[in-house]
Amino acid sequence: MFTQLCNKIFNQSILDYHRENDVHQAISNPYEKSSIAHLLFLKNWIDTVQWHLEDIIRDPKIDPMEALGIKRWIDRSNQERTDVVEYIDSYFLEKYNTVKPSADVSINTESPAWAIDRLSILALKIFHMQEEATRADATPEHRAACQLKLNILLEQQKDLSTAIETLLADIAAGKKVMKVYKQMKMYNDPSLNPVLYKGEK
Repeated sequence: MFTQLCNKIFNQSILDYHRENDVHQAISNPYEKSSIAHLLFLKNWIDTVQWHLEDIIRDPKIDPMEALGIKRWIDRSNQERTDVVEYIDSYFLEKYNTVKPSADVSINTESPAWAIDRLSILALKIFHMQEEATRADATPEHRAACQLKLNILLEQQKDLSTAIETLLADIAAGKKVMKVYKQMKMYNDPSLNPVLYKGEK
């Protein structure tokens, strides 16, 4: 099952990151660059670094200039994340490009890659909630509350994985058709962000 591969690689990426637990560390992607596994590892690595940047920027004592630098880093990260999601969708478009749609074919609310994007974030939530549920210096009440949340996250991961498998099966059978819209982010484009193009005058 494809989602088993996703969850395995996402967990691998998260564990690899936490060996150093440093947002500045370089990625060491173990998969062949042309493979879908490479894209999945890269996708989760971007998410993992950004997860920790979001933690850092919420420090009430952070220097404002450092916070600005991190905010811009997060903006770049969001664009990279979107690019990788679109590469993953390209993989599926190529894989299913010979499938003949059925007469009553329908479109899903999101593409496979954007559902996989949510699966990647769920893997991070599970990892960090597991940390909180077993944190030695936390109160028993805190650990118990986090364990309840962890149980829900694990159920959500199972349900989302099942939904993705169903979507892929429906696409393969011609019951669903992929229709991918390239993300038209405006804030990074100097020709579309008024603050940027007015500043050029």
